[in-house]
Amino acid sequence: MITNTLEILYEDNHILVCVKPHGIATQSRTLGKPDMVSLLKNHIHKTSHAKGEPYLAVIHRLDQPVTGILVFAKTPFAARELNRQLTSQGFGKYYRALVDGRPPKPEGILEHYLVKDPRSNLSCVCRPQVRNSKLARLRYYTVPDNHRYFSGEYINLSNVTELEIKLDTGRHHQIRVQLAHIGCPIIGDTKYNPDCTASPLWRNICLCACRLDFYHPRTHKLLRFDLCDQTSSAYRPIHRD
Repeated sequence: MITNTLEILYEDNHILVCVKPHGIATQSRTLGKPDMVSLLKNHIHKTSHAKGEPYLAVIHRLDQPVTGILVFAKTPFAARELNRQLTSQGFGKYYRALVDGRPPKPEGILEHYLVKDPRSNLSCVCRPQVRNSKLARLRYYTVPDNHRYFSGEYINLSNVTELEIKLDTGRHHQIRVQLAHIGCPIIGDTKYNPDCTASPLWRNICLCACRLDFYHPRTHKLLRFDLCDQTSSAYRPIHRD
């Protein structure tokens, strides 16, 4: 469902699942600057005809340059249940990334300790002994050419690889930092790819939260939303679990 600039994959009385575009913050502190929360509240207000500001809770976030799937709670009950699920068992978060170069193995697990610099809003790989460092862990798989999410103009770039990523932890800029650390920075990443301006084709960061798995807070039914399925917005696995 497309509502003005919103791409809504699913909505009921409890939750709303949508696709966040590149360049829009999940929630911004800057007055007058559009973000997903304000856009979705306007959508709910118009479609429900309810008086007053509608309730909408942020459950998880995506970096502003990154596109992909987000779920929001429309009631306090749904927010509590989704947050409990997120902290106790986690959501199934899958990403696609187009990277410069190739990882040392076609698939593997990356484990690093990361520390965030609040002054620069950047994170880096560090030793475990560094104060405030946190363990970051992800799994990656090389995507066959016939299952690519990124296509078109990016196919013409040389020495690029498309990866599917499953997050086991959710650290600040985790995917971007870990892939850059192994010599495979994401195409279009102005923070962690030093060569991001080398090609005019690199307009946006090539990182997409392409699949999200979680249980509905009221019905407890497993929901799976998948942007890599060209025939449907949801419910098809893109890789192994």
